[in-house]
Amino acid sequence: MLTPEHFTYVFQQPQRASSAEITILARLNELGHPRIGLTVAKKNVKRAHERNRIKRLARESFRLNQHKLPPMDFVVLVRKGVSELDNRELTEALGKLWRRHCRLARAS
Repeated sequence: MLTPEHFTYVFQQPQRASSAEITILARLNELGHPRIGLTVAKKNVKRAHERNRIKRLARESFRLNQHKLPPMDFVVLVRKGVSELDNRELTEALGKLWRRHCRLARAS
């Protein structure tokens, strides 16, 4: 997702899936395929290389799971403490949240 309007659309009435460090908000789109937006605030992750690592891993996790995901716009939000996770733990947490969104979409 590229524009603030896309993010605002998701923030208005989102479905939520959360862990202690990560929240993924989602809302159905009309495009027929999923899209991702990332918000990694400097307030929560101080160092630029950590923010970049988190964004890189989130994009990769999305890329690997996008064929299973419903046609929704997803916004990944991170909280303090996410930089303490190593790459494997972060990837597992994201995978669990993608699966939860798949179940939520089937249920609704």
